[in-house]
Amino acid sequence: MRNFHFVLFDTFPCGHPAPESADSLMRKFLTADWRYLLMLNFVVEPGLLRPHVPSGVELDAWNDKTYVSMVGFLFRKTRVRGCWVPFHANFEEVNLRFYVRRRTPEGWRRGVVFIKEIVPRRLIATVARLCYNEPYAAMPMRHRIEIENGRPRSGGLVEYAWRHQGQWNELRATAIGAPHSPGENSEEEFITEHYWGYTAQRNGGCAEYHVDHARWNVWQAQEAALYCDAAALYGAKFAGPLSAPPESAFVAEGSPVIVSAGAVLRV
Repeated sequence: MRNFHFVLFDTFPCGHPAPESADSLMRKFLTADWRYLLMLNFVVEPGLLRPHVPSGVELDAWNDKTYVSMVGFLFRKTRVRGCWVPFHANFEEVNLRFYVRRRTPEGWRRGVVFIKEIVPRRLIATVARLCYNEPYAAMPMRHRIEIENGRPRSGGLVEYAWRHQGQWNELRATAIGAPHSPGENSEEEFITEHYWGYTAQRNGGCAEYHVDHARWNVWQAQEAALYCDAAALYGAKFAGPLSAPPESAFVAEGSPVIVSAGAVLRV
């Protein structure tokens, strides 16, 4: 699953998410195309992430490995409740996320939690942070995509960059070959196939929202690299893990997505 953003759930006048209900979870809130998702995946100790796990969910793992992922991608054709917001339809996002799950009567819901989400639009970041407690920050951003008609060109570079404290940081890799469907129970499937998002609330609760999209094909990636001041962006405890080579890297094609209205969990 992937990345869920902007204003993600219905609110009461006071700004708190609406209580959990089947209707609130399924109402369409945001639609967009998410394209060229570059994912660099790092193995970390579970203790690093436990302070960031919202109530009502638990850490998820693949083959007994706990991951964080640096993800860069393009928002395209973004609409909120069917409306296009001028100058906010097309933009980049880079986020640092990790993986959780929640047991429900129908089985496990596998989702993600964000450490930080970077966008170039101050309005998006401010509304998401103040009203929904999503960890957004606004910074100048740029990207470079060397993929055309589904095929890498000119080397296949996929790059997302953001300027923080006067310095450009970047996330980059080279896509190779043809895109393919992730294998069953593969690492690629684990990283991409999460369809829920979870956000800790200021009162100690947790909001949940659903993201609907087709299964994504992925390109293999080589020469993957992250150049950033991880300590300044994410805290000193993330500096070591994010300075190591990633465990894996790939580029997902992306697709149209539908983000539903969210709900506060009853835990």
